[in-house]
Amino acid sequence: MHPDDEKILKIAKEVVVKFIELGRVSPSNFEQHFNDVFWAVKRTVISARSHELEEITDMALQEKSSRSKD
Repeated sequence: MHPDDEKILKIAKEVVVKFIELGRVSPSNFEQHFNDVFWAVKRTVISARSHELEEITDMALQEKSSRSKD
């Protein structure tokens, strides 16, 4: 499990609990809503991190190319 998954699980739980309190989610459809919320949060985290990953990849490529010139 990725370290962020535990945080994502907690956030998804909080969102679904709030939906239950508001009457938007019931025990009969909890599983589907929890799954939808979990993956929506996870996609958001991945999307936000993609910019960081691009920067890391660019830095690694630059470092590799500078080593090959030596």
